[in-house]
Amino acid sequence: MTMPFKDLEHLSVSFQLITEATENFTTIIGKGGYGPVYKGHLSLSGQNELTTTVAIKRLDTRISGQGLKEFLTEIQLLSRYKHPNLVSLLGFCNQGPEKALIYEYAHRGSLDKYLSTAENNPTCQLTWEQRLNICIDAARGLDHLHNHVAQHERVIHRDVKSANVLLDSNWRAMISDFGLSKIGRANENDSYLITNACGTHGYCDPSYQHTGILTKESDVYSFGVVLFEVLCGRLCFFKDAEGKQRLLPQLAQSYYKKNKLSRIIDPTLRDYLDSNSMKKFSRIAYQCLLDDREGRPSMDLVLHELERALHLLAVRAAKSCTIS
Repeated sequence: MTMPFKDLEHLSVSFQLITEATENFTTIIGKGGYGPVYKGHLSLSGQNELTTTVAIKRLDTRISGQGLKEFLTEIQLLSRYKHPNLVSLLGFCNQGPEKALIYEYAHRGSLDKYLSTAENNPTCQLTWEQRLNICIDAARGLDHLHNHVAQHERVIHRDVKSANVLLDSNWRAMISDFGLSKIGRANENDSYLITNACGTHGYCDPSYQHTGILTKESDVYSFGVVLFEVLCGRLCFFKDAEGKQRLLPQLAQSYYKKNKLSRIIDPTLRDYLDSNSMKKFSRIAYQCLLDDREGRPSMDLVLHELERALHLLAVRAAKSCTIS
């Protein structure tokens, strides 16, 4: 395959250097849609003594077609659109059958690892403030894709989920995994693309699944699922007390409408249950999941409401300090 991005040769890295950086692919840190992700140490300046910790996604050489398309899509998008809340592409390998993508390393891994119940994940309990900041970061990344990448373009991610929200050492959140993303024109009144529905089951917009019509609101739905995962401290698919497999979006919608979120939120957050901050958060999360896509908020509105939720939390903390 000939690399169609001639202006990106400065990002090209040989397979030999990839092999050395990963110590012959010894440390797997994740699994991408078309291959494993390895931890590596790579000199990006050409000086061996200055190495950077990186994440390297290696394309399974047995996969062609869709996997190769996703590989090219990630290079195209991440080399053009840069933002603090989008994972950075540091390089790529395109040597014969070997294809690999080199990203900045997210020291704290992906958000999904922190969203299981306390008994299953005792190593780290995210505070309410941390969760708000992570969601705000992710919303900023998606808002940039939807509204700010270029004057006449927008990007629909198409696979928003907590596993694709990466966290650096300072808990900064970054959207990752752009292989399924679509670029569209932003200056059309009906901003949609018709395509074969894909994404991750449970996070995928039901309207998109039923009609094949993809809009920015499809990402909004998926992000709403992530917001409820953050609120409830559990992943999209989980087992209830009777051991039955349940789907979080439908459960969260039902309990929100019945004003019974207290039954499903993360127990470590119960002190904030009646706070204005959590009310603001849960309301925007619920609106993201509305069946009617036209009723869902835009990502810039979601971002605004999450920022308001964080502000309300700060107001609550200030009042508490004054009283004490």
